[in-house]
Amino acid sequence: MKNVVCHYCKKEVKDRDDLVTASNWFRIKAFHYNCFKEQEQDTKLSVNSWNPVNGGAGNVSFAIMLALAVWMLFTSTLGFIGDLIGILALYPIFLRFLSLIFIESTLPKFSSDKQRR
Repeated sequence: MKNVVCHYCKKEVKDRDDLVTASNWFRIKAFHYNCFKEQEQDTKLSVNSWNPVNGGAGNVSFAIMLALAVWMLFTSTLGFIGDLIGILALYPIFLRFLSLIFIESTLPKFSSDKQRR
């Protein structure tokens, strides 16, 4: 398994339980859960903010954008503009798959040295 390093503190992320993957435009980075919270507090402009790709918000966004993309691409709603909206809705879906394949799948669900509560 490859090492996943936190973008904020530069330490290794041990398991998926502590992992937050976030995107900022066309970049996907890994964070510890606590480091991501600190990163959000340090952010001054919403343009420079990191948006979570995994977790509750990322999964809801994935489901909504998947439904929108399928609806716009496979129906004649709004014609050419609908097709364009459908293609743009594929962006968060693409990010979620990249995060899942290249970052999340390389980590165990729980690290062996972490105690379960």
